[in-house]
Amino acid sequence: MSDIHTCDQCGVCCRLFLINLDEEEYNSGKFETVFDGIATVKGFDDARECGANFLAQHESGSCKYLVNNSCSIHESRPKVCRNFFCKSDEDEYRMMREAIREEKGANSL
Repeated sequence: MSDIHTCDQCGVCCRLFLINLDEEEYNSGKFETVFDGIATVKGFDDARECGANFLAQHESGSCKYLVNNSCSIHESRPKVCRNFFCKSDEDEYRMMREAIREEKGANSL
């Protein structure tokens, strides 16, 4: 039986979901975001309102930090990434788990 907090490292969640940084993470400047170098955003509230607090993405739409189905910033990844596991039984992640299951099912055909 596998631990519900063990990641399969399939990368599906990193390809399906936008990763939003909290205020502390956004202000730290440690993460590249979708608007970096494109627009000037004044403060976290403005960033959150226009979506500038999302992690940058590859052209494919996956998280910029996903490299060979592995998180290249795993040790310092955002809190939302630390808290989510596709095997979690927490209700707040139900829709995300369903989306991952559907994606994995579609790719196995």
